[in-house]
Amino acid sequence: MKKNTISNRLYWKLSLTFLIILILVGLAYVSITAYFSNKYFEEITQLLNAKVANHLIDEKFQNQSPFLEDGSVNKPLFGDIMHEMMAVNQSIEVYLLDKQGTILYSVVLTHDKPEAPQKHVDLGPVKKFIQNDGKIFILGDNPRNENDPKIFSAAYFEYEGHEGYIYIVLEGKQFDTVMSNLSGSYFMKLGAGSMVLTLLFALIAGIIAIWYLTANLRNVIETVIRFKEGDTKARIENAERTDLAELATTFNQMADTINDNMEKLKTHDKLRQELVSNVSHDLRTPLAIIHGYTETLLIKDKELSDKDRVQYLNNINGSTEKLTKLVGQLFEYSKLEAKQIEPHKEPFLISELAMDLFYKYQILAKDRSIELNIEMEEGLPLVFADIALVERVIQNLMDNALKFTPEGG
Repeated sequence: MKKNTISNRLYWKLSLTFLIILILVGLAYVSITAYFSNKYFEEITQLLNAKVANHLIDEKFQNQSPFLEDGSVNKPLFGDIMHEMMAVNQSIEVYLLDKQGTILYSVVLTHDKPEAPQKHVDLGPVKKFIQNDGKIFILGDNPRNENDPKIFSAAYFEYEGHEGYIYIVLEGKQFDTVMSNLSGSYFMKLGAGSMVLTLLFALIAGIIAIWYLTANLRNVIETVIRFKEGDTKARIENAERTDLAELATTFNQMADTINDNMEKLKTHDKLRQELVSNVSHDLRTPLAIIHGYTETLLIKDKELSDKDRVQYLNNINGSTEKLTKLVGQLFEYSKLEAKQIEPHKEPFLISELAMDLFYKYQILAKDRSIELNIEMEEGLPLVFADIALVERVIQNLMDNALKFTPEGG
């Protein structure tokens, strides 16, 4: 149950993440599509209306002058021009510019405030448009909104000593109003159509793909849970061939290491139990001797001769020495187990150490009529180790050998 909960949680997290990514990608797709569609529409509109300004000059300036006799702008003429053009296309805005780009007149602007600063149109895009005969896509200034450049048509004129430009914004304020009203529904139609269907298909395909791709991960999770619950033999099969080869092989190696350590701990614990049992047995003998001789001394103190008393005390003393030695060995073992003893390694001849111990134990062996021999090859190399610890190891072996070898052996 827990395994399924973990797997399902991971599966649905991945699916939810994938869905969010799809939605973000879909929104980005709709936005980018709308942006480039708008640019495409603007380019077509500009190319189709590139000669509008030229046609206006050719048709309107032949019979009527754009300027009155006093040099002022012929406002009625431009009013008629604007109304005629707006009757065909309400998004068009017509501006009369002088040769510096200053706006002399436009129906869509207010000119009844002499104190208001004059507006200008950057002539860079205008001249570039005229030089390329209107066959390029280029944006120009929008006199009604400086931060919103627009597509335009422009033409140069020279009439009765007056020079300037006819500048026509092809997507004026009216176009912006209509565009803003329709953009929401356009996005809804585009999103509700292609994006929703695409997202639905991609989501189904993504869920299936995630289920397939996470199969190996679910297998790893299942194996880890089995191992945690006590199945120490649980391993990921064909770990090197899975999609998560590094994770799978690492887990298998970790599981093997844990099992090895557990076996070592079991062996170590078994040895410790045996040691405690042996030491307990060894401790019992000198304690019994001490107790027996002490009790005898207390009970028969007046009946014992001086020689017997000395013998009893020597026996007690020997047992205490043996007891001290056993306790010291236990103490050293505990320090070794806690890694509180650090070996002091140095090079020495193992043959010399063996000979020293041989002569030491030969006396003890003779007392028990035990034959003690030593065999060593000549020219043994130096040993790099802690000489004291090595000596203790050999002494323990010799003590056990003498202890369990019968007399005459």
